[in-house]
Amino acid sequence: MTLSESLDNQELTRFRRKVTALSSAGMFLDGFDLTVIAVALPLLEKQWHISGWVVGLTSSSALIGMFVGAVVLGRLTDKIGRRKVYAFDLILFIVFAGLAALSQNPAELIAFRFLLGIAVGADYPISTSLTSEFSATHSRGRHLAYMSSFYSAGAMVAYLMGIVFGGLGDSSWRWMLLFGALLALIVALMRQSVPESPRWLTSQGRTGEAAEVLGGLVGSAPRIEAADEGGADPSAAGGAKPSARASLLSRQYLRATVFVCAFFFLFDVVFYGIQLYTPTVLSGITGSSDKLASVGSACVSAVGMLGIFAGSLLIDRWGRRPLVILGLACQAVLLTILALVASPPFAVVVLIFAAGLFSANIGPGVMILLYPGELFPTPLRGAGVGVSVAAGRIGAVLGVLVFPHMIESLGLQHSLWMFVAVGVAAVVLSVFMAPETKGKLLEEIADEYAQEAPAPGRAADPARAGRGTAGP
Repeated sequence: MTLSESLDNQELTRFRRKVTALSSAGMFLDGFDLTVIAVALPLLEKQWHISGWVVGLTSSSALIGMFVGAVVLGRLTDKIGRRKVYAFDLILFIVFAGLAALSQNPAELIAFRFLLGIAVGADYPISTSLTSEFSATHSRGRHLAYMSSFYSAGAMVAYLMGIVFGGLGDSSWRWMLLFGALLALIVALMRQSVPESPRWLTSQGRTGEAAEVLGGLVGSAPRIEAADEGGADPSAAGGAKPSARASLLSRQYLRATVFVCAFFFLFDVVFYGIQLYTPTVLSGITGSSDKLASVGSACVSAVGMLGIFAGSLLIDRWGRRPLVILGLACQAVLLTILALVASPPFAVVVLIFAAGLFSANIGPGVMILLYPGELFPTPLRGAGVGVSVAAGRIGAVLGVLVFPHMIESLGLQHSLWMFVAVGVAAVVLSVFMAPETKGKLLEEIADEYAQEAPAPGRAADPARAGRGTAGP
C-alpha cells in the first residue's frame, strides 16, 4: 500500500475528522480574534476618544501581523515540520490575546494585536497543510470547506460577545478579548495528540518515520514509493522532483504563486473591508443603534457560515472552478445593488449583506485555503499557503485602512463602488486562471498546473494532465 493509498484508507475517517476539527478550531479563533475588534471599536472610540486614523490602525494591526506570521512561520512549517508549529502558534494566541485585553492605551492595544496577528497568520499555512495532507482525495475539498466555515462561526460568536458582555460598561471590550485567550488555551491542549504529517516526513526523506506514523493510525506500515517522496513523477513539471529548496518564484511554480496571491488579495480587499466594518456600515446606512447593528452583523455571519457549509457539500461534486466563479459574480452583483440603493431599510441591508457573504463563502471563501493547499507540492505547501495569506493581508489592510477615509471624503454609498470594482477584477482573474482540481491526487496537482507552462523543449504530458482519482 502506497502513502497516498494509506491516507485514503477508510480506517482513517475518524482521525481525519479529528484533524479537521482541531484545524477548524484554529480558524474559529482566527475569525473571533479578527472580528471581535470590530465589536470593541465603538466602545474604544468613546472610552479613549481615538481618531479615525487610530481606529483604522487598531483594526488593521492584527492583519499586518498576519502578513509576518504567514510568511515567516509558513516557511518554517516546511522546514521543521507541521506538528511543532501547530501547537506553538496557539501559545502566542493565548499570551497576546490576554495582553491585548489588559491594554491601557491605544499604542499597547495596537502592539499586542499586531503580535496576536502573527499567531493568526501562522495558523493558516499550518492548519491548511495538515488538513490537506491527511485528507482523502475524494473528500479533501469538503474537509477544507468545513475548516473555512469556522472562521464565520468565530466571527458570529464575536458579534454575540458584544451582546453578552455589553452590560459590563467600560471593561466590556476587555472581557471580549480575554474570552479569545481562554478558547485558545482549550484548543492548544487538544492539539497535542496530532502526529506529524506523513507527507511532510516523506518529502524530507524520513520515510521510516512516515511509515511508523501511518502504521500507528491504520495498523500496518505502508511501503513508500519514490513517487510518494515530495511529489509525483520526477520527469514531470520541468524534470525535477520538488525539494525543500524549490522556489515559489521558479518557472515551475510561478503561475501557481501569481494566481493564489492575486486571488487572495482581491478577495480579502472586499471581505475584510466589509466584514470588519459591518456594524459601522449597517448603522451608517440605516441609522440603527450599536446593539441592533451587532445583532444584524451576527445574522450576516450566521448566513455566511451557511454559505461555507453549502460549499462543502458541493465542492467535491460540482468542482472548484464553477463555485468560485459563480460565488464571486453573485457577490459583485449584490455589492452593486447596495451601492445603487439609497437609504434602504435595515432589514434590506442585512439581507443584501447576508446574501453577499453567502455568495462569497460558498466558493471563493473555501478556495482561498483549498487552492494554495492543492497547487503547491509538499516541500513548498506551507510557504505557498503563507505567501497567499500574506498577499491577502495586504489586500485586507488596504480595504480596512482606505475604506474609512473614503467614507469621510466620498460618503458611504459612493465608497462601496471600490469593492464592486475589486469584486469584478476577482471574477475576471478566476475565469482566466482558476483550475479544476476535483478528484485528483494531491501529489499530481502541482505538476499538472505547472505543466500548463512547460519549460522549453518539454511538452506537458496529456496523459497526466487528464488523470485523477475518485478515491475510496
